[in-house]
Order: sequence, then structure tokens, then C-alpha cells
Amino acid sequence: MSQTNTSLLDEVVQWSQETCRQEIKSVLPKLTISSRILKIITEMFLPHIGLSELEEECFSKILPKAVAMFDNMMKEIMNQVGELSSQNTELCTFLRNILQAMVQLIDALSICVRHVASFEEGLCLDAIRSLPTCILKVLRETFQHCKDSEIVYCGRLSLVADLLQGLFKEAYSLQKSLLEVLDRISLDSSASDEEVSDIVTVIHSLLDICSIISNLDIALHANTWKFLIKQSLKYQSLVEEQLHHGDIVNSLSDNLLASLQSCVETAEQIKLAGLQETVQSPEYKLFQKTAKMCRFFANTLVHYIKEFKYFLTKKSSCFHQLYLQIFSLCAPSLPTALAGELSASALVPMDAFLLQLLPLRPFAEVVLQPDVWLSSEHELPHFLMLVNILGQLLSQPEEVMELWYSGSQFPEDTPRLPLYQAIFISFRQCYTERKVPVRLPGVMLKGQAQVEVTLHQHICVQLCASVAVLPPVFFPVLERCLMDAVLQADTPTALLAVDVWCFTARLVKACNSECYQLLHLGLLLRRMVFLMTPSHQVRLELVAEFSPSKVENLPVWHHVLVRALSQDVRLRVETEIIALMQRTLMEWEDGGYKLGQVDKLQTHLVLQDTLKLLLSATTVIVKNIKPETISQGLLCLEAVVSQKCPDYLLLAALGFLSSLGKIFFPEDCQGQILPRLSGVFGALLADKSWLLHQHALEAFSYFAGNTNHEEVISQSLCVDETKTKVINYLSKVVVDIPSPKRARQETNAEEEYDRHIQTAQNSLKALHALVESKANTTAPPPTWLKAKLQQLMTLIREITSEQVKHLY
Repeated sequence: MSQTNTSLLDEVVQWSQETCRQEIKSVLPKLTISSRILKIITEMFLPHIGLSELEEECFSKILPKAVAMFDNMMKEIMNQVGELSSQNTELCTFLRNILQAMVQLIDALSICVRHVASFEEGLCLDAIRSLPTCILKVLRETFQHCKDSEIVYCGRLSLVADLLQGLFKEAYSLQKSLLEVLDRISLDSSASDEEVSDIVTVIHSLLDICSIISNLDIALHANTWKFLIKQSLKYQSLVEEQLHHGDIVNSLSDNLLASLQSCVETAEQIKLAGLQETVQSPEYKLFQKTAKMCRFFANTLVHYIKEFKYFLTKKSSCFHQLYLQIFSLCAPSLPTALAGELSASALVPMDAFLLQLLPLRPFAEVVLQPDVWLSSEHELPHFLMLVNILGQLLSQPEEVMELWYSGSQFPEDTPRLPLYQAIFISFRQCYTERKVPVRLPGVMLKGQAQVEVTLHQHICVQLCASVAVLPPVFFPVLERCLMDAVLQADTPTALLAVDVWCFTARLVKACNSECYQLLHLGLLLRRMVFLMTPSHQVRLELVAEFSPSKVENLPVWHHVLVRALSQDVRLRVETEIIALMQRTLMEWEDGGYKLGQVDKLQTHLVLQDTLKLLLSATTVIVKNIKPETISQGLLCLEAVVSQKCPDYLLLAALGFLSSLGKIFFPEDCQGQILPRLSGVFGALLADKSWLLHQHALEAFSYFAGNTNHEEVISQSLCVDETKTKVINYLSKVVVDIPSPKRARQETNAEEEYDRHIQTAQNSLKALHALVESKANTTAPPPTWLKAKLQQLMTLIREITSEQVKHLY
């Protein structure tokens, strides 16, 4: 300190408050800053400076000098510390004095902050713009020095440990006070470029500090991050284009991974020591504290991505890797309690993490890239990510579903697989996990404990659930993906695709690979034809390519529902099928076959296919068939049912039986037809195959809702068990029974009337059966039933009256 500065300082300390107020502007520029001088300034001059003059008269003049002085003191320590030892008392005293001066300087800065905080009127950044910038520089250097103290002072840390501790506490307190002041400041859209730049500098300075203090103090670290994110969101519209978004999410990701790594290591130590039941142990408390920080960083990262996602598209690859790293870290088997806390801290937030990233095309391009390279430990996490995405897409807008479900559409697009294809490819890559096998949580069922299932079971359930709610527009993509998966070489992957694609066909017994492919390709054909619009059926020229009049095309038409075709295409198909059947029947007759000779039918697959087509076609034109022919057909069906022919033949028979509900048979042939009809229905309703039984219930319900021959209903239900099942089924039929699948054509008025009449008939017959079943019990129908039925009769009379008016 110069002699002139010393003399001036000696004079200043003698001044009164009034003199200080008068001489402040002339004296401050003349003083050379030191810890002592800074303390005198803050104590004697600062109280006399108003808020509007603080920056210009004081802060801009003394704070940069204070920062420079602090830097010089830090350099002096680094230059001298190498010679420090307990024997070198002079150097020890010198360094301790420097540290003490640094503490005093930070204390003086704290006085500045407290003075600013004392102003109750609204603070503005322009009035203190030098304060946060200079203080954050000092804080950064202080925390860095404390962090590096073990390396800087090596084995001599004990000589200055008390002063370093005091230095850290003063810095901690100073930062807390500064953040409280900054929190009171507000900027609006009219803020100047300088003010916006200052806020950005504050945020970036706090980011630097966060990277330093991560291992110093958990509370300080968390609070600094909270304030950083809060300021970023508070001034989002002003600063979003200037923030270093990549640096912020990188730091959050690094902190998340570091916390998770520490959490896993602590959990492993607890497991090895057998302390998982000792919740009061220091290890368990450390685990909980670390898990809490892990959850904090995960949630903070999700929040930041939510607000700034469109500035983070270049980080898509990093986000993908982060997800894989988190799931790979959580892989070790831990006790249930520890695994649950770890999952809540790291894995659960990853659902929200993915939810924010789904709309980003670059993220989809990274995740769905065709030749994605993954290390072995990341194969399963990548697969689980795809499954997680699949589960979240239902809640997304159509454009997001299109992004993930459809894959790349144009040559100029970055190559992108459809999500379903990516899942099957990833499942195929998880060879080790399938072989071990890895166990994953199964579906939660009401009243049952959750169990762990294999990877195949887990993904099969997830895929089936996804397909159940998949919008129809994406079915063509799904089916292409399933076809590729069925026909590729890996058997477990093919089986998974088979389970998803045609899970009802799992009842079919095992067959060779060629038959297996043909079966499922046939099911694909049936669905594709049904989903086609009439114009698509015309353009496809299905009938022209696979003429129903040719025997070699029978395997194709075996899988096509005629009613799935449009009116004109259906007429052509029916005409050609009938012609084929006539030729075939003539050949049967010429060969000595009779319709009831089922023993010969079972040995001729072509005859089975032809009979199936005959039954399907007859279902459509049943009103034009003579009762005598129907009687012969029922005789044939009696033999078919008794001989247990293939299921597809029995399903065709049920379609034929249900169509007879609309036929009224003359009295002279009722004796032959009705008993046979009841017998066949009764046999099929009693079938043990759940698939046939379900179709039999549907067919019988349709027949009962249309027929005038009610004796067939009662005669078909002679067996009490069958009667109970039918009554239970009819009682569960909803008011609006779904109509059979048909091509996408407009429903005419007659069909509307027909559907409502069928619904009413089914409901009344179900009620009738219910009343009959309760007739001999102690629980008679409720007393209000009669009144309700009278109301229905009144309604029927009104409808009839309206119908009469329309007729006349």
C-alpha cells in the first residue's frame, strides 16, 4: 500500500458520516483496493449510496478491482504453497494471512449484497450489474480452491484446514444471499440487450459453479441447480436463443449418471454387508440421500427438455446413450427394497424423459436407424426403450405416431425403420438375454401378485396390447413388419411375430415351417382383403389374378371371406364359386360319392375345401335354396359334426346354420329339418374347443334372434349345462350387438331396421330365458318387471301405429 494511500486512508477513517457522504465521489477512485480498504468502503461509504447510484458510483469502480486482488492472492498461494511445511513457520503465517484476507474480502462482498437487499423497492439489474458478475467469479475460484485443496496442499492441509473451512462457509453464505437478491429481480420483454446478456452470464456462471461443487456439498449443489433452472425458465423467451443448452443438459446428464453410479455401488455394499434390513445404518442413509439426488437430476433434466426440446435436437444421440447407460447401470440384482428405490429414482423418470423426446424427428432417426451399433450391455436397454416408446405412442398426436410407426417415406429422408420392425430386430439381437433368460415384470392382474416373466412373454404382451389399440391406418405397416419377422431365419423372433400376428392360431398344433408360413400368410390375406375399400379391391384385381373358378386357387379363396368383398366383386366371386361347386358335385355324383359319406370326405382335402366353400356360398344364397336341399345339407352336417372334421369346416357349418334363422320352413318339411337343426346346434354348443364354442354361441344367438321356429331353441338346449352357458351368454349381450364384418360400404335403411329389430329380439329372448330359469327358484322376478313390460308393449303399439301411417 503506497504512502499516499495510507495517509488518505488514515484520514478517511476519521471522517464523520456527513463528510463521507460529501467526499465519496472524489475519494473512491483514489483508493487502491485491499481487503482492509474494501471493508472500510463497505462499512463507511456504502450506507450513504442510494440504489440508483450504486453501480456508477461504487460497484463499477471497486468490484472489478476486488476480483483482480482476489485472483492475485490465489496466484500467490499457488506460487508459494510448494514450500509449505510445519517447520517453515514464516511461510505458513504468510499463507494463512492471505487466506484470512480472502475471507475478509468475501465478507465485504456479503456486506454489498446485504446493502442491496435492504432496498425494499423493486430492484433492477442495471443498478447492480457489476455485483453478480464479480461475485460469481470470486465464488467460482473459491469453490475450485476448496475442491482442489487436498492436491494443492498435499499432506500439509492440516496447517490451513480451519481457514479453508471458514472460506467455504463464507462463500456458501455469500452465494445464498446473492441468489436471493437475483430472485427479486424481474425483466420483461422491454429489457435491454445488456440486461439479457447479464442474465445469460449469470446462468452460465452458475453452471460452471455446479460443475465444481458437485462433490463438495449436496445441498449447495442442488440449490444452485434449482436456481439455474428457475432463472432459465423465468426469462425463457429472452434467453432461450443465447443459452448453452448443450452444456446444461450435458452437465445434468453427467450428474445423473454419477449419482446413479454412486447409488448402485452403495446398494451393492449394503447387499454384501447384509444391511438391507437396517434402515438406520449410515450406509442405508447414504443410499437414500444419493437416490434422492439421482431423482432430482432426472426430474430436472426432464423439466429442462420439456421447455427447451426444440433447441436440443442435436443432443438426440446423447439422450439415446443416456437412456441406455441408465438402464445398464440398474441391471444388477438388488434386494427388493433397494431395487424399488433405485427404480423410482432413475427408471421411472425415464418414462417422462422419453415422452418429451417422442416428437423430435432427430431422436426418432437416432433410435430407429437401420444399422445402429450397440455394445452388448446396451442391447437389452435399447430393446426396452423401444418397448417403452411403443407403450407411450397411443397418447401422442397423429403426426408423432406417423413418425414412429411408418419409418422413412422418401429417399431424401434419413433412413428410419418402422418401430415394429426395429423391435423385432432388437429382440433378435438380445440372444443372451433370451437364453439366460432375463426376467421382467409381468402384467399386474387384479387380486394376484405381480410375477416375473421371460423376455418373450413380456414383449408379447406389450406388442399385443399395442396392436389392440393401433389406429387402422398403420395396420399395413404392422403387417409388413410381421411378415418380415415371420419369414426371417431366427426362430424365437419368428415365433414372437406369430404370437402377435395370429395369437388365436396358437391352438393349432405344430406343423412344419412351410405349412406354418402358409397358414399365417393366409390369415394376413384374410385381414388385408377385409380392410380394403371397394376401389382397392378393383385395383388389386384379386379375382382376375386368382380366379375362383380354378381348383389351384382354392388355397387362396380358402382364406378369403366372401362378405368382405364389395357388391360387384362379391357377385362375380359367388358366380364362379357356384359354377365350380356344380362341376365338382357332378364329378362326385359320377364317381359314386354321396353327400353323407363323410368317411370319404375326410380323406380328400379338395373335397373338404369344396364343401367349405359350398357352405359359405350357401350362407349367402340360402333364401333361394329349396327346403329339401337344406334338409340334405343338415344330414351331411350331422355326419361332419359326429366325425369331428377340421375346425375350419365346422366354422363354415356354423355360418350356414346361423343363416337358417331367416328361413321359414313349410309344415310338411319341418319334421325332417327342425330336429336335425336342433341336433347339430346342440352338438356344436357342447363342443369342448373354446374357439368353436364361442362361434357356436354367436351363431346360435343370431339364429335365435331371427327365427320363427322357437321350438328349435328349446330343443337345442336339452342339456342343462349347455342351456346355462347360452343363457349366460345372452344375458351379457350388450344393447348394440356388433354386426358381422363386411366391406366398407354405406349401411342402407333396411339394414338399420334389421339391426335394431335383432337387438330387441335378442334382449327379449334373453329376458324370457332368464325368467324361465328363475321360475322354480326362491328368487322370483322383481315386482317392477311387469310395469316395465307394459311400457314396452305401449312403445311397440306406438311404433306399429307409425308404420301404419306410413303405409297409407
